[in-house]
Amino acid sequence: MSWNPAIEPGCPDEVGIDAIETLIVPRSRDLGGFEVRRALPAPKRQMVGPFIFFDQAGPAELLSGQGVDVRPHPHIGLGTVTYLFKGDFHHRDSTGADQIISPGALNWMIAGRGVTHSERTSAAARTGPNSLFGIQTWLALPESHEDVAPSFEHHGKEALPVIEDGGVSVRLILGKAYGEAAPATLFSETFYADVQLKPGSRLPLPDDHEDRGLYIVEGSVSIAGQTFEASRMMVFRPGDRITVAAGDRGARLMILGGATLGGPRYIWWNFVASSRERIEAAKAEWRAETWGEGRFDLPVDDRDEHIPLPG
Repeated sequence: MSWNPAIEPGCPDEVGIDAIETLIVPRSRDLGGFEVRRALPAPKRQMVGPFIFFDQAGPAELLSGQGVDVRPHPHIGLGTVTYLFKGDFHHRDSTGADQIISPGALNWMIAGRGVTHSERTSAAARTGPNSLFGIQTWLALPESHEDVAPSFEHHGKEALPVIEDGGVSVRLILGKAYGEAAPATLFSETFYADVQLKPGSRLPLPDDHEDRGLYIVEGSVSIAGQTFEASRMMVFRPGDRITVAAGDRGARLMILGGATLGGPRYIWWNFVASSRERIEAAKAEWRAETWGEGRFDLPVDDRDEHIPLPG
């Protein structure tokens, strides 16, 4: 899913900081009722490990009857992660998956050669005022797995490892970090975690991954004597020992990274691929609307509408 699909995703601003390889200031867009902030892709920084797309949606408060409706749309060459702090989504896709996702749980959809899905605020949430606050990320697949069969995994909040120590709480969403491993199936070295820091607490970033970054969801942190507020992403040089200290209000972070992929990726609308030819082939199939005859079908029980190919 993309909160705000675009043919060429708008890049955020970028500022260089000596102690940090890249500081990314997301661009925000008002989508009529909620705001989206996009941190990846960024100028001169397409990916952090396999992470190629990173959006924050909300926080937003919606009235009774209101909700978010992301109509069925396609993906290739990536895995999507939906992770919520508030609210819920009803996920349906062409693998047959039909799942409500709640805060703290993981929806992990592997597009591979092609998948179609929708995400909508659940009918139950629409019966009263409801909230939306979450992070949407895409992970590019290595070339060896770009054409795998699409699949879907849901892992509840209780299934994700939690590491707690000295005012620090880390919920591991994907991959391996701090001696723990999350349950989702992955195809390249990755880590992704939701971190909550009490005021003044300190978090050392994992030092066993090539690419490492963090995004400040709430509060503030100091790194190498500099203070950074919410809605900033930082990417660090490989090998440096990095410790983050929470400010006087504490902080909530998403930390992410992993091994650098073998080469850059092309990204067009909701498609990610190692070649333009793969994207052109996917465009042609989605435009043809031959559901169930090739790589794309529509989700079970959500077949009445879809997002057409742009342009």
